[in-house]
Amino acid sequence: LGDYWNIGGRIWRIVDMDYWYNCGDTAFTSHHLVIMPDEALYNAQMNTTNVTTGGYVGSAMYKSNLANAKTIVNAAFQGSVLTHREYLCNAVANGRPSGGAWFDSSIELPNEPMMYGHLHFSPTSDGSTVPSIYTISKTQLALFMVCPRFIVNRSYNQWLRDVVSSAGFAFVSGNGDPDYNAASFSYGVRPVFPVG
Repeated sequence: LGDYWNIGGRIWRIVDMDYWYNCGDTAFTSHHLVIMPDEALYNAQMNTTNVTTGGYVGSAMYKSNLANAKTIVNAAFQGSVLTHREYLCNAVANGRPSGGAWFDSSIELPNEPMMYGHLHFSPTSDGSTVPSIYTISKTQLALFMVCPRFIVNRSYNQWLRDVVSSAGFAFVSGNGDPDYNAASFSYGVRPVFPVG
């Protein structure tokens, strides 16, 4: 935990082990290391306008803006990136996640629980509406629990995949605080992925 590779001038750090083991609608039974770069790979928008329609899966980030990250990661870890099943938000109603489905997942943005261990801005139940915030990425990544300094890099903000409202997503602020902003802002893309 905390060890790293320097590949292509980037630090790729082990942030957890077997995090998704035996999870998913189809059990993920491959032993794996969970990797994140120490810094964002580049900046991108969640959407070109300030909407969260379609949730994370409906976002420009998921549909196209992660493509460069996938290319970079797959070049660095040739043949080692694994695919597991992840429950991801694909519908939003009244600014709250209202639906999701199981998707093949390899390289994604992390969510609030992975970074902080709990939700900060993601909508929770208000007694009448229960948002669709199901996830197998439900606990804080081990490295961030024992060494929180790796959560934040003061030189950039980094997007998270959590829908916060009808206009915005959560992000990790370069100031060190959890935050959210409009989807059209261009923030850091710092993906998380399993290798084995």
